[in-house]
This record gives sequence, structure tokens and C-alpha cells, in this order.
Amino acid sequence: MQKNATISVDDSSERQKKAAPQGVEPNLAFGEFIVLMALLMSLVALSIDGILPALKILGSEFGETAPQQLQKVITFLFAGLAVGQMIYGPVSDQIGRKNSMYIGLSLFFLGSVISWASTSFDQMLFGRFLQGLGAAGPRIVLIALVRDLYSGRTMARVMSFVMGVFIFVPVVAPIMGQIVAHLAGWRSIFFSFLILALVSGFWLMIRQKETLLPANRRKLSPSVIWQGIKIVLTTPSCVGYMIATGIVMGPFLLYLSTSQDLFQNTYQLGDLFPYFFAALALSIGIASFSNSKLVMRFGMRFLARTALSVMVGLTALALFVSAPNGFVPPLWLFMLLFSPLFFCMGLLFGNMNALAMEEVGHVAGMGSAVVGSVSTVIAMLLASVLGHFYDGTIITLAASFMVCGALNLVIIWFTERLRRADPA
Repeated sequence: MQKNATISVDDSSERQKKAAPQGVEPNLAFGEFIVLMALLMSLVALSIDGILPALKILGSEFGETAPQQLQKVITFLFAGLAVGQMIYGPVSDQIGRKNSMYIGLSLFFLGSVISWASTSFDQMLFGRFLQGLGAAGPRIVLIALVRDLYSGRTMARVMSFVMGVFIFVPVVAPIMGQIVAHLAGWRSIFFSFLILALVSGFWLMIRQKETLLPANRRKLSPSVIWQGIKIVLTTPSCVGYMIATGIVMGPFLLYLSTSQDLFQNTYQLGDLFPYFFAALALSIGIASFSNSKLVMRFGMRFLARTALSVMVGLTALALFVSAPNGFVPPLWLFMLLFSPLFFCMGLLFGNMNALAMEEVGHVAGMGSAVVGSVSTVIAMLLASVLGHFYDGTIITLAASFMVCGALNLVIIWFTERLRRADPA
């Protein structure tokens, strides 16, 4: 029994051997590498959270004040992110990780300029789409870059550190966005995006070496792309955890797109909104840092199942206790229940991505592209549908976390059964 329990938590030696990086060694100190990767990944978080405090002002200027319309400022960025992730993965397998990131950073720069200079809401949304299309480059390629250097639990540990540092961007981004908007107007927020893109791109250029050796590159062609997609889509663990990642991201994206309305209108917090948003984001950051140690002791699968189980319980409790108040619990109770909920989300982010990539390391670029794109599309579609039911209370938000968490437990159970039955 003990032997079987160990196998269920640890990777088999054959799977680890198959997934091991191909002769590439890290050239940066561990700390610098983590900070650089987190900075590149933060383009997405900054683009989302930095603009949240200015959504109301931005919408008023363009004549769009309905929450369902303002949600598009967030969802259009995710649409660009979803499209971009399918492009950068296979491209990075041919031209290298760094060159692919440079293309993405350039598009992100252009989208920021268009959003900054926009004269209509539609133009703003186009700029946001380009921002997402560009941010997809660093976002998806850095996962492949990390996978070039690390595998298994070590990769999960690295990604936990990256997510832990990265998550402090959402903690400070709304506060900084509000300060910048008050001092220089909402358009100046996009100028801060430009600065971040330039700094991260320059740092990448002068410090990080290319991790995909020429001998390991795959020529970009329809047959090669199809072969990579086929490998990804016929790997049970990759498909299962890819779908599960998208489903668990859906309610979180719904929270991101409705948080401004929930805190500022439902709870009447006004300029205090960024601080309460930051407090919940801090829970995710703490969880990500904690996961870097927990994963080495308990394993990715155990932590994912536990986090999902707690998530279901917490949101069921939130619905039960808030029902007498019209599903608007007192602010202190909302924070008390949702802080541990987002701690669970912090455990899930790094582990679910690592589990999806665990057995497709030999096609890391395509793997990260498909996993990132499909999971983002699932999350975006879920959030868009659920957003229509948002009514200013927590009922849609809590119910979506509860149902999606329970569904993911079922998906993981089936995925693990298929993985053990996979002869590979």
C-alpha cells in the first residue's frame, strides 16, 4: 500500500526521464531568474489590474457605463491573449524563446500606444486586444523557457516562486493605477505599461541566454505543427489538466472583470477599492510562495485536489451565510471567506500548469501554446457567459467557483485514471 501511495504522488522514473530538459543549464542566479520571469509575466497582470480603478472614468469618457460593457476592457485583452498563445508557442520552437518574446513585447507596446491615444471605445478595445496579443508572447514563451531548464516538481517549485513574485503586481497595480490616474489621468496608466515593456525587454536581452539550442529547434510547418498538437491532445494528463485549468480560471476572470463594480458600487468603497483588491491578491501571492515548499513535500496532485475541495466548501458556505442578506454578505465576512478562497487559487495556478506540461516537455513550445490558448479560451467563454448573470451580489461569483471547483475534481479523477492506463 505504501508503494502504491508513493507512486500516486511521485512521477515514475520513466515519465521523469522522458520529460527531462535537454542539456540546457540556467545561466542566471536563481533569484534574478525568478524576478525576470515574474516581470515578463506581469505584463498581463499589470494590463488587467492597473486599469481597474479607472474603468468607471474611462467608461464615462466613452459613454459606456454598464458593467457588462466595461467587462469588455478585460475580456478583449484575454481574447488577444488566447489567440497569441497559439502563435508564440510553435514560433518559439523554431526561432527561439527570446526572439519570440521580442515580437510579443513589440505588439504589446503598439497596443498600449493605441489604447493611450484612443478616441472611441471600439478603438480602446482594439488596443486592448493587441495588448493581449503581445503579452501572450512573454506569458506563454516563458513557460516553455522554464520548461527548457526544469522539469517535474522542480518546475512546479520554480513556477510557484515566479507566480509568488508576479502576484505582488496585482497587489500594487490597482493602487498605483489609481494614483497615476488621479495625478495625470487614466491615459497615463498606459504609459506605465510602455515603461514596463521596455525595462523587461532590455533586461531579457542583456542577461538571459537563449534556452532552446539550435539542435533542439523544430522547423515551423503544417506537418510539424499538427504533429505537436497531436502529441499534446493525445496525452491524457495534458488534456485533462488543460481543461481543468480553463474551468478554474473562468470564475477568477469573472471576479477580475466585476471586482470594480462589486467593491465600488455594491460595497461603496470608492477610492478604497484598490486596497481591498490588493488584500485578496495578497492571499494568492502568499499561497504561491507557500506552494514552492508544499509541492516538494506533498506533490502537485494532492495540493490541487485539496485546494479544489476547500474551494467548493468555502463558496458553499459563502452562499449559505449570505442568502439571508440577499447574497451580499457584510464586507468583513466577504473578505474572511474569499481570502482563503484565493489562497486556494494561488495553490492551483502553478500546480495545474505544471501538471498539464508535465509529460509534453519534448514539445514544450507547442505544449505551452495549446495549454495556454485552450485554457484561456475556456476561461474567457465561461466568464463572458457568467458575466451576463452578474447582478451586483456574490451569488454568481460564489456559485461559479463552487460548481467549477466540483467539476474539476471530477475531471482530475478521470484524468488520473487515464494517465495510469496510458502505456506511454
